[in-house]
Amino acid sequence: MRKIIVTEFISLDGVIEDPKWTFKYWNDEIAGFKAEETSANEDLLLGRVTYQGFAAAWPNRKDEDPGAAYFNGTRKYVVTSMLDKAEWNNSVIIKGNVMEEITKLKQQDGPNIVVHGSATLAQTLMQNQLVDELRLLMYPVVLATGKRLFNEDHPIVLKLLSSRNFSGVLGLVYAPE
Repeated sequence: MRKIIVTEFISLDGVIEDPKWTFKYWNDEIAGFKAEETSANEDLLLGRVTYQGFAAAWPNRKDEDPGAAYFNGTRKYVVTSMLDKAEWNNSVIIKGNVMEEITKLKQQDGPNIVVHGSATLAQTLMQNQLVDELRLLMYPVVLATGKRLFNEDHPIVLKLLSSRNFSGVLGLVYAPE
């Protein structure tokens, strides 16, 4: 059985939307933490907005660029009701009963499945108890507005698996309890 791993850049107040605010903190340690998510060639599970952003950026990068070979080569599952086809290499559309389809994917043999960004999808996966691990890079900023990872209507209890400090940015790995 495959694991579903959600990875997010998150502010102290839980905002994950449009993480341009993370750029000034980027360093080799954070890059290493993110590289761990792509080292085993996991499949991707993305919401439409994140998929379209990735599909606009990654195909233009050369394989020598960090992450390019992985993002361009790996299988990508796209949850959408708006797209009829996905042009980016190795992309598959998921429509209809999305949670049923994702549950089937999770039950198959194969690499783990990683969700980058995709706020609404990440929330829905957590609400349906399909997330096995959360990998968070928590930044020392309070944004006050924006999409949040955790929905106040669906409490979740987490168990800390590991933590690292990257010059004020925390790398946190949790599993649902």
